[in-house]
Amino acid sequence: MVKLFFVALLILGSTAVGFARDSGDIFSIYLVRHGEKDANPADPANPGLSDCGAARAEALAKILADAELEKIYSSDFERTLATARPIAEPLSLETGIYDPGNLEVLSRLLLKRRQNALVVGHSNTTGVLAGMLTGGVREEFDEGIYDRLYQVVISGGKTRLNLLHQAFRCGD
Repeated sequence: MVKLFFVALLILGSTAVGFARDSGDIFSIYLVRHGEKDANPADPANPGLSDCGAARAEALAKILADAELEKIYSSDFERTLATARPIAEPLSLETGIYDPGNLEVLSRLLLKRRQNALVVGHSNTTGVLAGMLTGGVREEFDEGIYDRLYQVVISGGKTRLNLLHQAFRCGD
């Protein structure tokens, strides 16, 4: 039931975006943390996704399939790139790389481009960037949290932040 509600919410949101896109007045920026990390990576400094993280990325791709994404951004880590890949490939979108240490630049770029976009980040960047985009205070969140999906809707110079949760659990 929660999954259906979430999908319906995204469809309604993307439909509203589709109607208003002609005027260029409304767009959404989605922000998500990478999926679960591999617990025993070959490269401990740059782990990929665990099987659960890869399944979460696939589930996220299904959730965002109708979001009319025009651009995808990721930090230059294997786990964020692997989270973005199943979303970007079916849409034939290249994933732009951003510096997670300089979120101000990314925030200004996202607002200037006025595109439906996805940003794949980390527990210490995703909430912070959401705050920058909305003028609100958002903070880092616990490393054990993987289910958050922020949607920043920008219309007529006003912003609204929707904090959604993926109804995904490993093994579901």
